Amino acid sequence: MIGLISATAAGAAARDRVAAAWPDRTRVYDGPVGEAVRTAFAECAQLVCFLATGATVRLLAPLLGDKTSDPGVVCVDEAGRYAVALVGGHGGGANALAREVGDLLGAEPVVTTATDAVGMTGLDTLGLPVEGDVAGVSRALLDGEPVALAAEVAWPLPPLPVAGPGTTAAHTVRVTDRAVAPGAGEVVLRPPTLVVGVGASRGAPAEEVLGLVEDALREAGLSARSVAALATVDAKADEPGVVAAAEHLGVPLVTYAAQELAAVEVPHPSDAPLAAVGSPSVAEAAALAGGGELLVPKRKSRRADGRPAMATCAVVRRPARGRLAVVGLGPGARDLLTPRARAELRRASVLVGLDQYVDQIRDLLRPGTRVLESGLGAEEERARTAVAEARRGHAVALIGSGDAGVYAMASPALAEASDDIDVVGVPGVTAALAAGAILGAPLGHDHVSISLSDLHTPWEVIERRVRAAAEADLVVTFYNPRSRGRDWQLPKALAILAGHRAPTTPVGVVRNASRPDESSRVTTLADLDPATVDMMTVVTVGNTATREIAGRMVTPRGYRWQDTRPKEAE
Repeated sequence: MIGLISATAAGAAARDRVAAAWPDRTRVYDGPVGEAVRTAFAECAQLVCFLATGATVRLLAPLLGDKTSDPGVVCVDEAGRYAVALVGGHGGGANALAREVGDLLGAEPVVTTATDAVGMTGLDTLGLPVEGDVAGVSRALLDGEPVALAAEVAWPLPPLPVAGPGTTAAHTVRVTDRAVAPGAGEVVLRPPTLVVGVGASRGAPAEEVLGLVEDALREAGLSARSVAALATVDAKADEPGVVAAAEHLGVPLVTYAAQELAAVEVPHPSDAPLAAVGSPSVAEAAALAGGGELLVPKRKSRRADGRPAMATCAVVRRPARGRLAVVGLGPGARDLLTPRARAELRRASVLVGLDQYVDQIRDLLRPGTRVLESGLGAEEERARTAVAEARRGHAVALIGSGDAGVYAMASPALAEASDDIDVVGVPGVTAALAAGAILGAPLGHDHVSISLSDLHTPWEVIERRVRAAAEADLVVTFYNPRSRGRDWQLPKALAILAGHRAPTTPVGVVRNASRPDESSRVTTLADLDPATVDMMTVVTVGNTATREIAGRMVTPRGYRWQDTRPKEAE
């Protein structure tokens, strides 16, 4: 919950805007300000104080304890100009909250945390349990000192400016699921790589289940902080001891149908679980159901009274799933790059793209991002590279102009990818939409986009599609209309359309949409000179209803009421 505190009418107005926008996330604290701050500090995970910074500091000072447990506090000035992350920038989430509040109120977020100020990934913002000398290693990264990355298990981390292999370094970031204590100058990150399969008899005590799991992890030298889930059979989904063990470890309980577990090959099948739940294995099969390496084979609990064990467990290290984000950069203007695209660019530790597109967004990348760029004509190679990097467990961004799914990189990448990686699509403003907004409203009714490049598609197929669009009276946007080596395709396509549309049909021509050298014009099907068109141009040909109105290209929606309204309303 986010506590909201204000002292003046101006502050209360901004406070109420936040409360109205986030009714389920916020609570307003009225009354004397000092008392309101003390109560909210004790009850809420975060605070937004609509007060002067100095006043907020004085009110908070006696309450501060430890940065790992204090709530995050954002301070908004009376005029609503700034949202300052005051306390708990990382641990309390104040940095992110300041940006959210800034977006909501139109205020400028002020974040002074050192790593955020220089665009570096904070070691305590990765969403992973972190131990060791966070401050010392972060300072070394900020100062440009060599920091080694010791990744004992693969995990898709965001970029970190670590030293290359073989570099001598006094500081280390270790990524491991082993139960090792951080050394001097070391930070240990614990990714959620372990799945513990659990079987239990009816009524198995929670302490027996939990004790078995903890003993198995400890004896195998594995960290409980890297456990991602407990897994079992559906029939045990509500077994109190199993549920309580998952709750104590703070992980979800994942269940599988008995027939699913019966299909999993295990080293130690048994007749007892087969008779009880319909699968020859529960603990090993549930742990292995998602794939991975069996680190701890099935073991039974030990009971002090010598009675038969009531619980079994097995531990698996699941394979790291790399992450591939296919990101559309839009038509070129920075303000048409979506916030989600920005976030994915900053999250990726590996960026793959055409060199000229990489140059567009290089300044947005975090320090430590590995950039793999290549020139024109290497689309399939870039797609294969991006997928291969994701399969190695990295967080990868594959970029393309416009929308990555429209004549761009999503198609070859997804054709290459299988279900062993996570794939995220990030939409972008594609050229047809950017050009359409410049021209007016040419896409106001049914429309189609057709690429005139016959490098990958035979001309016979392209021509058939153009002819079908002409016969269907669709507005047509031509991508890749003309290049030095392909100068006859556009005239041919226009001639096909001219067989079904009047010479006066409006045609929009937009070059370098949204870029500094953008140009556009509206002409007609008869007057368009194909020689004025190149590969940086989008050509939009209207249908039989498209009109030029006040210099803009408009295709009406064709509402039925337009045909029946009174004459005097026209």
